[in-house]
Amino acid sequence: MKFCIYGAGAVGGFLAFRLAQAGHRVAVVARGAHLAAIREQGLGLRTRDGGLARLPVDASDDPARFGPQDCVILAVKQPALPAIAGRLSGLLGAETMVVPAINGVPWWFFDGFGGPLAGSSLRAVDPDGETARHIDGRRIVGCVVHIAASVQAPGVIRHGFGERFILGEPSGRMTERLARVAAAMAEAGLQAEQTAEIQRAVWAKLWGNITYNPISALTRASSVQMQDDPLIMELFRGMMVEVAEIGRRIGIEVGMTPDERIAIARQLGDFKTSMLQDLEAGRALELDGLVGAVVEIAEKLGQAARLTRAVLGLTRLMAANLGLGRPGAEGGR
Repeated sequence: MKFCIYGAGAVGGFLAFRLAQAGHRVAVVARGAHLAAIREQGLGLRTRDGGLARLPVDASDDPARFGPQDCVILAVKQPALPAIAGRLSGLLGAETMVVPAINGVPWWFFDGFGGPLAGSSLRAVDPDGETARHIDGRRIVGCVVHIAASVQAPGVIRHGFGERFILGEPSGRMTERLARVAAAMAEAGLQAEQTAEIQRAVWAKLWGNITYNPISALTRASSVQMQDDPLIMELFRGMMVEVAEIGRRIGIEVGMTPDERIAIARQLGDFKTSMLQDLEAGRALELDGLVGAVVEIAEKLGQAARLTRAVLGLTRLMAANLGLGRPGAEGGR
């Protein structure tokens, strides 16, 4: 297949390397020192054992250079999507799939999804409708990412753990194109799963992220530090109860208790969340997709969600005072 990875940061760079290694035609949209290093030395991937491999990939800061693709994977920070959506037109042929590999609740979440909010848009993640205007919802194949990776140096991605990507049509249909992109990822040695319930997969990941991420940013604490604090765990459980109820009201059951979800996180050892890493690096926080959209959904349902609203307010004000607004147009994940 012919892939363009828009945003060759941690997740996008990892995907680009593995797909290119499997023999697919891969182009990446990157910028700055990262782009220069990829052009000069190839895209590098460092594995957990410390080994480093490099592959040549076509790289540019101008997506129009690459022409129509079979699949465009959007691996940018959620707030960057409205800014880049208008730059995708040259990549989109009649049958091109768009796979947003992003954190949090995506703008397409209620497309093809039943329940009380069917067809609703979310201003938290697409404030002016710019993303939806430029990306036809019929192109979307949803994606939930379960890997840990980071940009170790310009042009070099470090893979920590995980290779799981959950893929699904927003409508819940099991289609030929869904099978095709999942097969391409499987050929790259990735754990690519097809689901008829992609919204549930989004919500299940969000259920953990909505606590760990903003509270780690507020406290500058690692996962174990938070887990070892009984007052923080009380806050976690309260937020998770709120978010589970919001999910239930839109037709999604999380299928576990807060303590069961926290136990899963404990198995990962001590780690810094992606939001804490962004904070320490001076990058914009992915707050709207992870927390803001959930608060907006609660408001649409008439649900108070007081703890979740309070954490959103605290984190948003902290980010504003630190000058961590929306990232640039190609802020890769």
